[in-house]
Amino acid sequence: MDHDAFEHAVTPPGRKLARGVAVAVVMFTVAVLVAHLPGVHVHAGAAAPLEGAWSPRVGVGTVPALALLAWAGTPHPWAVMRRLSWGRLLLAVWALSLAWMVSLALVDGADGIGAVLNHDTEYLATARTVDDTDALLRSFTGRIPLAANNNWPVHVAGHPPGALLFFVGLVRLGLGSGLAAGLVVVTVVATVPVAVAVACRALGQGDRVGSVLPFLVLGPFAVWQAVSADAVFAAAAAWTVAFAALTGAARSRPRRLAWAICAGLGLGGCAMLSYGLPLIAAVVLAALVAAHGWHRDLVALLAVVAVGAAGVVGGFAVVGFSYWEAYPVLRQRYWDGLASARPGWYWLWANLALLAVSAGPVLFGALGASGRRIRDAVVRPQDDPVLTLVTGAVVAVAVADLSLMSKAEVERIWLPFVPWLLLATVLVPVRWRRLALVGQAGLGLLVQTLLVTPW
Repeated sequence: MDHDAFEHAVTPPGRKLARGVAVAVVMFTVAVLVAHLPGVHVHAGAAAPLEGAWSPRVGVGTVPALALLAWAGTPHPWAVMRRLSWGRLLLAVWALSLAWMVSLALVDGADGIGAVLNHDTEYLATARTVDDTDALLRSFTGRIPLAANNNWPVHVAGHPPGALLFFVGLVRLGLGSGLAAGLVVVTVVATVPVAVAVACRALGQGDRVGSVLPFLVLGPFAVWQAVSADAVFAAAAAWTVAFAALTGAARSRPRRLAWAICAGLGLGGCAMLSYGLPLIAAVVLAALVAAHGWHRDLVALLAVVAVGAAGVVGGFAVVGFSYWEAYPVLRQRYWDGLASARPGWYWLWANLALLAVSAGPVLFGALGASGRRIRDAVVRPQDDPVLTLVTGAVVAVAVADLSLMSKAEVERIWLPFVPWLLLATVLVPVRWRRLALVGQAGLGLLVQTLLVTPW
């Protein structure tokens, strides 16, 4: 009997799931207690380690959110996934994701959708003042430092110009109000689980993805998806990974190369949206090796992806914005600001405690139930493509955490990695799925009801 089989026999999957959930709960509890010890200053507000303020409330969205929570406790979520045709399944997943996000946001009424994006630190206020994008790109890096005259607001400064340009585009389309932009954001973000489903099917896992989709739709992450710009980045990243996975379903070499160039363009676009988003390349690589294995064809595909990404990054450089020049300037602003006051010894592990809330504790349970299978996915990526994608996301999060460039606020910053991590829920035993999904959705509603978050 091999080690995994022995471990499975000794420790049933349900027990390993419970242990992982317990670890998540304990980790977050300790993070809360430490953050509020006398003499400890983690600089994250009254609800540390979560960024937010305590404000218990109910609103118009509470009733539909409760209805979806009750629905999560029935067999219907999985029955729907099994019975629908592929096209209708994708539409249903998009609609359910949209409904869950909007319901949570509407706990704060219409302000839950539009008010956040109207804040002065966000992109929309700045986007309304932009009338010359060429000048914006040429002057962008010079306005990042805190000491610069007319420096950018914190979120604009903290990201490449692609993030701001997205909202400039909305303004020019007549969608520049907070409510209109917020509705666009949630509409786009609701495609994230659709992209994950497309990726899994392209890797030959269409029959397994149905067991995961409810966890990608109903969860606490929706609190920060609606209406965070980082969730738009998550959508861009999700479709980039899907493009990479589609190289495995392509029946001809030209089609494989075409999907690879799409993945490269997407990866370059991700780099122009967020300085940390190039880490999604770990999941892109996972999708490629899950489709093709560690073979010679992989090298050619990676070269095409690299060319596509370089084309986007180089194109921005030609018109005035160089990623490699801006990043060191941003890093300096980051350490000149609040980051220097936030203790690394705390956030290095408290970030993971936050992940237990934003992704939900079931993530830790599912990772605990995986045993050695995630590690084995590196060696034999085609044996279990779903866990290979999870492995890529684990690597991305590990690098992001160790970089200390995301001390706090990862409940929104790590949104691009959450759906790929949650693919680990494919290992949740059938008899535990309903309870796990209710716990995930319930946590989301609890956070939304008790806290006012800045995103």
